[in-house]
Amino acid sequence: MPAERLHLVRHGEVHNPTRVLYGRLPNYRLSDAGRQMARAAAEYVATLGRPVTALRCSPLERTQESAAPFAERFDLEPVLDERIIEPTNVFEGRQMKRALMDPRNWWHLRQPSLPSWGEPYESIAARMLEAMDEAWHGAESGDVVFVSHQAPIWITHLRVAGLPLRHDPRTRRCDLSSVTSFERVGDVWREVAYAAPAVTGGAVDVGAV
Repeated sequence: MPAERLHLVRHGEVHNPTRVLYGRLPNYRLSDAGRQMARAAAEYVATLGRPVTALRCSPLERTQESAAPFAERFDLEPVLDERIIEPTNVFEGRQMKRALMDPRNWWHLRQPSLPSWGEPYESIAARMLEAMDEAWHGAESGDVVFVSHQAPIWITHLRVAGLPLRHDPRTRRCDLSSVTSFERVGDVWREVAYAAPAVTGGAVDVGAV
């Protein structure tokens, strides 16, 4: 029997005092508030009363740290999965407002439907769904938790909903430590729930791709 539900969990707030777009850059870890957010996400999933039998996370520091409360709460060993990592982005390490004021960077914005500034949306959707399919069929029962990033989670939402992948990143419904839940019926994924259990007021959330 495959899994019963799959939860895509976003990481908590990252310590980012210079407010750069950190993308896949190393050494961007959770803030104190971010660790509290991650615990809130794990506790929320626990309140659902559903057994969690598998845990995967992106290999970046912030997702590994956000997976730790799930590992402790459900007595699981997180499996690192490159397929659920943050997309690449040419603006990594820069403050976006400054970068976009420089005409030399406008070339990267030439094709937002792709997008031209980083990994194509189609690539993100394909790798996420591949990882989800594998985890779903690899579980004997219970729920699966993926700890990932805003863009991959939102792109998955759009693809499952049958919506265009092109979007304005500022409109994403994917809060820090939010939980977007899916079920699979036959060969078809469907989104069944979204929750934002963490207190995020005043959080710094400018580092997402």
